[in-house]
This record gives sequence, C-alpha cells and structure tokens, in this order.
Amino acid sequence: AMSKSAVKISSDLLANPLCEQEPAFLQMVTAFDTAMRRMDSFNQEKVDRPWLGSGSAGGGLGSFSSVFPSLNVAVKRREQTLQDYKRLQSKVEKYEEKERTGPVLAKLHQ
Repeated sequence: AMSKSAVKISSDLLANPLCEQEPAFLQMVTAFDTAMRRMDSFNQEKVDRPWLGSGSAGGGLGSFSSVFPSLNVAVKRREQTLQDYKRLQSKVEKYEEKERTGPVLAKLHQ
C-alpha cells in the first residue's frame, strides 16, 4: 500500500504545471517516478510469489528447514509435546469418567 501511495504521489508530481516550467524539476520528478514504479513492481512481485506449495498447507515452506534448522527442531518438539498432551488429556478424561475408587483416584492424581 505504501508503494502504491508513492506511485500516486509521483504521478501527481509529474502532472504538476511546475514540471513544464522547470526542466531540472521535471528530471528529478521523472527519476523519482521511475524509482517508485520499480519499487512498486518489485513489491508486487514479492506479494504475488507463491510461498506455499500446491496441494499442501506448508509445501513450499519445507525449503526453509535447511536455513533455520533450530526452528525446524523446535517445531517438531512442539508437535511431539502437543501429541503427548492430547494423549494424556484423553487419559485424564477417561479416568474422570470412571467410578471414583482408590486406584482410579491414585492414577488421576499422578
């Protein structure tokens, strides 16, 4: 959005009557306009680039695992911890549903 605004400003400056009167100002504004349009096209190219691979939610992000190995390890550790949590949570729910006897209470409060 910022580069779109800069392109609009540079276009408005080019339409300014002062550009017709001052060739140096026209040259400067033309250079500014060219730079803003190039920046806008560069930004648009980056926005339009497909980061995710086709068919999967994180397909294109796998290429970053070699760049950030510690991040990849942390993500795997988080997934493992989340699986452990869900497994233990289901155990707790199972024991809470059972009759409250001595062995069940002991397992519930481990």
